[in-house]
Amino acid sequence: MEPIWIMLTRCILIGMFTLSASFKFLRTRSMVQHWTEYRYPFWGMLTVAGLETAGIVLMISAFWVPENAIYAASLFTVLMAGAIHAHLVRAKHKPIMAVNAMLMLTLSVILLIQ
Repeated sequence: MEPIWIMLTRCILIGMFTLSASFKFLRTRSMVQHWTEYRYPFWGMLTVAGLETAGIVLMISAFWVPENAIYAASLFTVLMAGAIHAHLVRAKHKPIMAVNAMLMLTLSVILLIQ
């Protein structure tokens, strides 16, 4: 059995990415505004939401197939590196806007190196 902190970390990532993907699929006002500021096409928002959903499915399946956590965490790491770049470089947001992405990146990397 895996340590409880690994299971909690997975659950946090599942919850956070579920919210993120939902906001993108639903095209919430804040997501549309952010994607406009990033100067990315809107089909990219749906693509990222689909990739986040794939990561969620992999992370959920990791409760039965633990190796899948590595794939999910790798995907989340790449997505969050892109999110941080979008916030800080493309949209030139203040660093506080990237805190959530930095947290999810950190949790993903922790799962990769544990």
